[in-house]
Amino acid sequence: MKLSIDDDITKEMLTEIMVEIIKTKKDLFYDLILEALEEISLANAIKEGRQDDFASEEKIFALLDSED
Repeated sequence: MKLSIDDDITKEMLTEIMVEIIKTKKDLFYDLILEALEEISLANAIKEGRQDDFASEEKIFALLDSED
């Protein structure tokens, strides 16, 4: 015997489950969303930074040595 659930029923059930999770676990859900946004922002900053010219290792060490 094969059980199948209609796509509309599945979608409705999943929506109800998500709404219930959001309602009952607001803090957890908020933390998850915040963490995801921070990760996206960090990834975008890294990606944006990579478009610039990189400083050579020699230049970095020369600058560090000159501060002594």
